[in-house]
Amino acid sequence: MTIKKTIHELAKEFPNKTYVELEKYREEDRQQEAGVCIIGEAKKDRESEKDRTSSDKNKYYWMWREEKKKRQEAEGEVTIVKGIGENSPEMKSAKSEVKALKQQLCTDRNEFETHLEEAKRTIKNLEARLVELLEVDEAHQKLNGKLQERLTEVEGDNKKLADQIEDKIHQLRKSGM
Repeated sequence: MTIKKTIHELAKEFPNKTYVELEKYREEDRQQEAGVCIIGEAKKDRESEKDRTSSDKNKYYWMWREEKKKRQEAEGEVTIVKGIGENSPEMKSAKSEVKALKQQLCTDRNEFETHLEEAKRTIKNLEARLVELLEVDEAHQKLNGKLQERLTEVEGDNKKLADQIEDKIHQLRKSGM
């Protein structure tokens, strides 16, 4: 009879295998043992009816004990897996990292909201300033337009005066002065 290994022992022996693969491996061992039991059963069939009855009782007793042992091992393994899962250093560090990341996210979100509000205020102020500057620009354009008209008018008047002075000078030169 072979020694049955627990999942924990198999995991130590084959660290690269998954839990499902280890379960398959363990099930194969059970099937092989069952094949050995079949040969033993064939021998028992040859025994007398009296021996068979006591043998059946004994067989069921040992089957019950074996199943009880397997159940206890499975419960122990589940307890170990749960204990390792929640209390392992990796899980504790992962939980603390998650907590730190959540806190950093909250801090970053608050900073982002502050910057966003500040940017909205700045945009609002710049839009108001743009409206003011556009009004000033429009007023300056109107004023420049009026000044340009006046300048054209003054240049025209200046040319007329220059022509008049030129005519007067020309007349005075003709008259001999």
